[in-house]
Amino acid sequence: MVEHACDYPVTGSNHQQDSFCDPSGWRDGLISLCRRLDAGQRLAVAAVAIAGTSGTLLLCHPDGSLLAGEQGLALPYWQACPEQSGAVGQLLSGSSSIGAAIANSATSSLARALRLLARSQAAGLGGELLLRHQADWLMGWLLADWRWGEEGNNLRLGWDLQTACWAGRLDNQPWSSALPQIRPSGARLGRLSSAAANLLDLPRSCQVVSGSTDANAAVLAADPGEGDGITVLGTTLVLKQFVAAPIHAPGVSCHRVAGRWLLGGASNAGAGILRRFYSDRQIRELSRQIDPDQDTGLMLRPLPGIGERFPVDDPQLAPILEPRPTSDALYLQALLEGLTRIEQAGWQRLQEFGAPAIDRLITLGGGARNPQWRRLRQRMLQRPIFNRPRLSAARGMALLARSAISPATQNGPHTSPPPR
Repeated sequence: MVEHACDYPVTGSNHQQDSFCDPSGWRDGLISLCRRLDAGQRLAVAAVAIAGTSGTLLLCHPDGSLLAGEQGLALPYWQACPEQSGAVGQLLSGSSSIGAAIANSATSSLARALRLLARSQAAGLGGELLLRHQADWLMGWLLADWRWGEEGNNLRLGWDLQTACWAGRLDNQPWSSALPQIRPSGARLGRLSSAAANLLDLPRSCQVVSGSTDANAAVLAADPGEGDGITVLGTTLVLKQFVAAPIHAPGVSCHRVAGRWLLGGASNAGAGILRRFYSDRQIRELSRQIDPDQDTGLMLRPLPGIGERFPVDDPQLAPILEPRPTSDALYLQALLEGLTRIEQAGWQRLQEFGAPAIDRLITLGGGARNPQWRRLRQRMLQRPIFNRPRLSAARGMALLARSAISPATQNGPHTSPPPR
């Protein structure tokens, strides 16, 4: 299995955060990655599935085209919308479903959706518009059909897995047509459009498979056992563990993966904050100067901006990024300690909600390549930690795409969607 990676291309902006929020950069990054494959590898691609950050949401036209100017930028997963808390509560009032519990927050996709809709209305934008998460918008581009949304990516928008419908009164609003038609993770949705196949230089027969969230994709790659917890040290810090039954709790999600309930929480903080201060090369070099067995004594809260969703759901929680010592290595260690404290609080929070205690941790994502961080976390978390940096979300999606087109699943429940 061949893996490539690249940063989000900067399209019309020199600011890393703006480039992350520009869907054109997501598409250009996907094209760039596919072109890194040699011709033989591209010819062999039979299916493709996309994982994305489940909270990053945008408005687009029905044909997937972006709105003009800032209206065409996505609201990122870390963007809290406290002014929408009341409206979110009203839409979900009276519902006791898992979908309502997950979406009832100022840091949910539903709150971001209401802000996007209010912003478009204030700008005088008329006509039909669609609300799509990162993975779903890219999936639509692959198909040239933006009807669909994958179930896991839309839990924080209000999709309820148990009832297979939108929570509360979401499907009875003037803007309800903006919501996607939900398909399960692993569903075959159709072939690549001719335009996408040409730009990606992939076979026209390549199937598009409904993907998942980035964290769920990483879990698929890891295949955890009993008593294992999964920590994804990617742009965001994500905790996952399988549970016997779904758990209702604020700030957490409960996905259905391979027939099992996967409980998890995602902080707005994560390894992405490190790139605000250091390049990847600097992180590697400075990490070698860290003493993982000795605390810095600095109590940082390395959030990328105001607002947190897990282990506390607080749209007003502010980052703490100072004081900054003169030693870059010491400051890097303090940031890593702050992220580890968030992880520690996250595992404690999941136990408070009824999840079993974790015996050991499997670490995925870019942060799993840092041996000093592993030693620091092992000391602070008091559990064996196994770094598996090669078990990426991309690998999980490759496995999902392959399983969706394998002979054993050709006549299974996740077949092509019904016709229009």
